[in-house]
Amino acid sequence: MSRIFLKATLGVLLRVLFRPRVEGAERIPQDGPVILAGNHVTFIDSMFLTLVVKRPVYFIGKSEYVTGKGIKGRLMAWFFGAVGMVPVDRDGGHGGVAALMTGRRLLEEGKAFGIYPEGTRSPDGRLYRGRTGIARLTLMTGAPVVPFAMLGTDKVQPGGRGMPRIAPVTVRIGEPLDFSRYEGMDRDRYVLRAVTDEVMSEVMRLSGQEYVDVYATKARSRQAA
Repeated sequence: MSRIFLKATLGVLLRVLFRPRVEGAERIPQDGPVILAGNHVTFIDSMFLTLVVKRPVYFIGKSEYVTGKGIKGRLMAWFFGAVGMVPVDRDGGHGGVAALMTGRRLLEEGKAFGIYPEGTRSPDGRLYRGRTGIARLTLMTGAPVVPFAMLGTDKVQPGGRGMPRIAPVTVRIGEPLDFSRYEGMDRDRYVLRAVTDEVMSEVMRLSGQEYVDVYATKARSRQAA
């Protein structure tokens, strides 16, 4: 119910202000498990993807987003739940495993699971090397991967901070990718890298971003240093 309410209120506001376009929405299966994998340039990417995709999309998010105290904490918990965020404690040593298993559970329940293979927002607008968690998910569950690209959200919220600005947004969705030929090979690191790189190649083609064969977290650390 909260998801419907949010689309009927905030969704209308976003449509009026930003007039987001979606290209290729018909390529997303109407039911059954599917992995939506795309670039990540700013905090509001998930909001626009949820807005233009008809079926509910679920994402992994930090548990701290929904554990705040007081009225603000409850509002944040409601908001993130309404946009499809599933909280996972990712700060511990097993955070990556917990996120992977949560994604697997959602897919086995037949849901649409959104993931940003870069693992974090791009520090400079370029597309960075994908992490192999997405490959593990598609090989473990058999779910197809539908690549997508967010275009213009970096103009709406430059640097991922501050109040959003009015700018056109396009969500470009590619053809589903089937990796069933690698069934049973979810522990082969060469296969995992090949699958991940194929997904990132499609995201790059859709987004037109320059590709950097380095993890975004490493690039961010270099910038900070």
